[in-house]
Amino acid sequence: MLFIVISMVAIVVLAVLVVTFVAFPHRGEEVPGAPWLGESLGRAVEVLPTLDNTSDDARPAEVQKHRA
Repeated sequence: MLFIVISMVAIVVLAVLVVTFVAFPHRGEEVPGAPWLGESLGRAVEVLPTLDNTSDDARPAEVQKHRA
C-alpha cells in the first residue's frame, strides 16, 4: 500500500513539472512565484537530447510530395 502511495505522489509531481514547463519556460515566460523552478527546468532541457523534426529533410518523401 505504501509503495502505491509513493508511486502516485511521484507521478503527480512529474506531471506538475511537465505542465509547468509547457505552460511557462517553454514559451519563454517566467514561472510566477518560483522563478528558480523555471531556471532549473530550462537548464535541464538544455542538457537533455532532443529530436528536431521541423526540417523538411526529416520528413518522408510522400509528405514532401504532397506539400509541393
